[in-house]
Amino acid sequence: MQQSFSQLVEQSYNSSPKYTEIMSGVPEDYNDIKTLGDLLSINYKLVAVKEQLRQNLISLMEKKQTRYPEIIGYDDDVIPALDRAILSGHDVFLIGQIGQAKTKIVETIAQTLLSPIPVIKNSITNDCPMDMPQKELVSILEDKDENHSLKFYVSPESVEKISDNKLDTKIEWIEGKRRFKYVLATPDISVKDLVGYIDAVKVAKKGVEMYKIESYSPGQLMQAKHGIFCIDELPVLDPRKQVALLSVLQEGRFTTGSYPVIFEPRTTFFATANPIDYTHSGKVIEPLYDRLKSHIHTHYPKTITDEMLIILQEAEISKSFVLVSILEALATTIQKTRNTSQVNQERGVSVRLGIHGLELLVGEAQRTRALSHKLIPTPRLSDMHCLNQVAKFELAEMDDTIENRVKVFSKIIGNSIKETCLKFLENIDSALLESIKQEFGQNTFEISQKMVWSNGKASYYSQLENFKNLKKLVEAKLEHMRQKQGEFEKVAKPHNISVESLGIQDENELRCALTEIILEGLCWTTPKILDKKEAGYVSA
Repeated sequence: MQQSFSQLVEQSYNSSPKYTEIMSGVPEDYNDIKTLGDLLSINYKLVAVKEQLRQNLISLMEKKQTRYPEIIGYDDDVIPALDRAILSGHDVFLIGQIGQAKTKIVETIAQTLLSPIPVIKNSITNDCPMDMPQKELVSILEDKDENHSLKFYVSPESVEKISDNKLDTKIEWIEGKRRFKYVLATPDISVKDLVGYIDAVKVAKKGVEMYKIESYSPGQLMQAKHGIFCIDELPVLDPRKQVALLSVLQEGRFTTGSYPVIFEPRTTFFATANPIDYTHSGKVIEPLYDRLKSHIHTHYPKTITDEMLIILQEAEISKSFVLVSILEALATTIQKTRNTSQVNQERGVSVRLGIHGLELLVGEAQRTRALSHKLIPTPRLSDMHCLNQVAKFELAEMDDTIENRVKVFSKIIGNSIKETCLKFLENIDSALLESIKQEFGQNTFEISQKMVWSNGKASYYSQLENFKNLKKLVEAKLEHMRQKQGEFEKVAKPHNISVESLGIQDENELRCALTEIILEGLCWTTPKILDKKEAGYVSA
């Protein structure tokens, strides 16, 4: 039996693979490969992380398939830079302000470009049997106490499983997303958190010596073995902790405590930083800064359309009906906030402001109308005051108080609404506009969050019956609104964004929202048609 183990391992290690790959290093029938014996029988070869990323990226590029799903607005700069870095086998430093999808990019790379690998079932450090040198695996299979290696290949728990179960040792295939380790750098994170530590509980329970490998508990780096290690906000780490990461980047290995053992996480390293921290002298130690080979700068969405797509993709909303024009007003608000000198642009204005804003708008529509009238939540202009609740930015030219922030943000929201609404009144016959002004006379058109299309005298329908020309304009613009919904659906579909909320689900709610848009737009025409008072809209 001893000779057969030795022969089997030697033949497997020194022979070419007996399988066809569907991804880098992944056998065609990998789900049927469930034991160590199965791996040896096909002469399985573990492919290094950087090579997995490179080969899988090349494969997707050749097939013209999406490499970075759900990453929007980076096609011309960030994505080519990522391609170059991965093809070059680089560790990457992503530099950008809050809410620029830095962490999402790394997570997407792990999910899309890392291949599944076989590990001993339930191992914390992603222990692949093929990680071990041939002699070491044979020694464990033959129950020989000859393991004097100075390197950590698999954990003591995995060694025990192989010794107990031999070729029947169970393995599982773990996807890239399970080998993605995200660590947020905080002042209280310790070197031990990164590299591991002596576990006093193990020492007490197992009766092992203090400095034997059996007493070691793996840190974040070893838990990311054969995967991607992402440390968010790297400059927050003090220099001593950054040095702990340096040896991994410099030599691919580290030691810890008094263990005479070398640990090799065999991971690809990604770090992120905000420019305001990254540019301050001494925030990232020079050797670490230098060994993060590719530095890639991210940015906020450059177009309103990209901002809208990201908001719709990321927002977690219940079943609802979202008008493209409301979404456009929200996205315009975010972009205007990024372009005003009153907001501290060094700190940034996250895309999350828009994402959380859409969630609030749907929630507000549900709170004020949908629940009481059994309607599908449909955000309108009259709901947009609730966006002050997500004014998460820092002021630059005045005291950063809640009152000042709301004042600045309300003005930006008003300007965004103005731009969005005026688009609906382009090329409208001036005679029709004048007739609308005339029919208002001393009359007022009331609007309210709680009003619906037809529900007695206070409804939008009943009021429009008294404003025939306004009603004519609303009806004329319905098709324009439907067209906008359909056009944006076509833009969203290639990004695999759910467009269910864009489909017109309630014609009457569409009319209500459109009525508010047109009324607001008539306040900004030249010459001005309407004024907005507390009681409603009146003739200018």
